[in-house]
Amino acid sequence: MPDNVITNILDRLPLQDAVRTNVLSRNWRFKWTMLSQLVLDYDFFKYLLEIEDISNHAKIISSIFLQLRGAITTCVLSVNNVLDVEDINHWISFLSRNEIKNLTLGTVGSSLLYKLPTHLFSCLGLKHLKLLNCLIHLPTTFHGFPNLLSLELCQIQFEVGKFGEFITRCPVLENLKMGVFYDPERKVKPDEIAKLANVKTLSLCLCIVENMTITSSTTIFELLGNLPQLQELDLDFRDRGVIEGGAKKRFPTAFACLRALKLSRIDLSNGTVLSCVFEIIRQLPNLQTLEIIATSVSNVGPTPAICSPDVDYNTMGPLQLRSVGFIDLKGSENEVCLITCLLGCSPFLKRIGIRPHKSLARDEQLMFDSKLLKLQRAYPVVAINLY
Repeated sequence: MPDNVITNILDRLPLQDAVRTNVLSRNWRFKWTMLSQLVLDYDFFKYLLEIEDISNHAKIISSIFLQLRGAITTCVLSVNNVLDVEDINHWISFLSRNEIKNLTLGTVGSSLLYKLPTHLFSCLGLKHLKLLNCLIHLPTTFHGFPNLLSLELCQIQFEVGKFGEFITRCPVLENLKMGVFYDPERKVKPDEIAKLANVKTLSLCLCIVENMTITSSTTIFELLGNLPQLQELDLDFRDRGVIEGGAKKRFPTAFACLRALKLSRIDLSNGTVLSCVFEIIRQLPNLQTLEIIATSVSNVGPTPAICSPDVDYNTMGPLQLRSVGFIDLKGSENEVCLITCLLGCSPFLKRIGIRPHKSLARDEQLMFDSKLLKLQRAYPVVAINLY
């Protein structure tokens, strides 16, 4: 087989299995050294613990790096407390000289932040970068990642005011995922979000945005209204409710390209939240895919639903939805109301998938099933599936 085919096969094996191919024959002795992908993740370190004393782990990994002869384009490196920081920095330095394109770096089994080495910022060929539990200090020599297409950040910490500077130096960034920050007091400023003009896919935990008080759908559109190329949006409402009383505006062309929307940790038992959700959906004329992950955080009983059987759905659409998914529903009137609204104003809708909350009692589940059966009979062209 040609060497590139062998490398392709070895790249699909766990690293320990790829290295063990050196015993197959004399010809295979050094085939593994042409690997283009290294996955040093939790499973790899679990394997090392079974065969070697933990004090030898860094030496083994360094030996692997030293024997590699091919260009490493992809690397997953899970840092733990046992590994020496200097060793990790040497590995990152090695990757920076070897055309690394796809890098995942973060800590496992530790609540401590790992300070990114300056060598990382010289990996100018990076296209995909994922950082977990990392402390990011931008060196003065950092001029950006000119080829970076996707970036995922979770439990990270920037210096104050440096996130916007970092983002502006990633000129072709298309996909950005931002989870919670390590320090809950550190926030992203709204004007830094506005610098993501080229982003096509955005996943954002709203609790990391500074002064983020949601009063209506207007708050969301004002935050993200400068992202004209946005095609997929994932908003996590963790620790963020909706305060009643906000003025509503229309943003008719703000998200003309948006096709997919995911709303996580939404408290549909709250009528104000439900109204906000519906306003968001209604102002996305080209939305085709919708997913909602519900939660229940209200300390009071459900507020009245925003619609009734007498609602004229022709005034609400038509929407372009093809597929809708709900997770962790409890069968409340508000939830059924939202499903009914979507059915009534989505003439192209093909399916609705629903996963009820696992805490539902049997009688509650049967009652929910009964409500959905009535909707299925009323809208037979849409497949309503429980899973």
